[in-house]
Amino acid sequence: MKNQLLLSFLLALSTTLLAQFNPEKPELCQRNFYTEAQAVEVHKAVAEKYNDQASWEKRAQLIRQGILDGAEIKELSLKKPKHISIHSRKALNGYAVENVSFQSLPGIYVTGNLYTPLNTKGKLAAILAPHGHGPEPRYKEYVQQRCATLARMGAAVFAYDMVGLGDSKYCEHKIEKALKLQLINSTYVLNFLLSLPKVDKNRVAMSGESGGGTQTFMLAAVDERIKVSVPVVMVSGHFFGGCSCESGMPVHKRPTHITSNLEIAALFAPKPMLLISDGDDWTKNTPDFEYPFVKRIYGFYKSEDKVENAHFPQEKHDYNASKRQAAYAFLAKHLGLNTAGVLKDGKFDETGNTVLTELDLKVFNEKYPLPGDALKGDEAVGRALNVQR
Repeated sequence: MKNQLLLSFLLALSTTLLAQFNPEKPELCQRNFYTEAQAVEVHKAVAEKYNDQASWEKRAQLIRQGILDGAEIKELSLKKPKHISIHSRKALNGYAVENVSFQSLPGIYVTGNLYTPLNTKGKLAAILAPHGHGPEPRYKEYVQQRCATLARMGAAVFAYDMVGLGDSKYCEHKIEKALKLQLINSTYVLNFLLSLPKVDKNRVAMSGESGGGTQTFMLAAVDERIKVSVPVVMVSGHFFGGCSCESGMPVHKRPTHITSNLEIAALFAPKPMLLISDGDDWTKNTPDFEYPFVKRIYGFYKSEDKVENAHFPQEKHDYNASKRQAAYAFLAKHLGLNTAGVLKDGKFDETGNTVLTELDLKVFNEKYPLPGDALKGDEAVGRALNVQR
């Protein structure tokens, strides 16, 4: 009875907020859906539903299924992607970079760069590296530095485009079902990495910032093959994402429940997770609110030591050098990476990396053109997504 009253209260509150915030699409929770004070009260109330591992896992299963149902995904594919193209290999200082494309859905291609270590023995860890919003982020120095450094430490790292960016300009980024497509694409990135002969399937991580942080905790929530998660400047109890690729489908509010990105991130318990936050965006309260909330859930598994928070109160919404330092240390610890050739005076040294040009990293060009069956335009992609469940 108490749980039913709580659910009724939360759904009534959400209905009121949704009607005020987004009258055209009342099923969506978007942007600053709650005030910071409301988020504290809502999560305090919902936390009363679970006080141990069993009650939390019941809630967790509900949320996981809600993500898949809201994203119109019947089940995640475990198939190796088709039409894989790998070209333009560049051997650099301890690592190589290759330009890669493969098909996730008929006519839809995932594009990115594969960073791998040179002259290594044994199996490699694998790391998915989605990026945030902005002009052509995959080519930016901060993405290259992250991927190159992790590759030099012994990981196969795949940096890949958001929908509508980089080499994936087959439609606009803010299509209605961008969240669905990006979740499908991330699944196929994982399938691709796990198909590489030298990759250790038990050492797989994912880390991205902002919208890439959303991709990180969404895939980590529903795909158990992710073993380590580092969402950067995104996990919040009151902010739900400001783009259709993050909150444009009803993954938070379902007929049975309403949840938040904070609870979705917590679904990763008890596996290792580092929350990276800053003082200039919606993660500014993480040390006092989001982190203790998640740590309590890890406590149900007696695994509080597996979740950490690296907070940068004077910094902004990015994945800059200091945040990368925190991520490197956490990933090295939990993936068993080799830091011997990368550490200098106690810090991870990025000076040995080469920052390549956009031309160097582009997947499609005159020599390697866009495949002839590639879909073009929002309507064509939308139709493909309507068919795919």
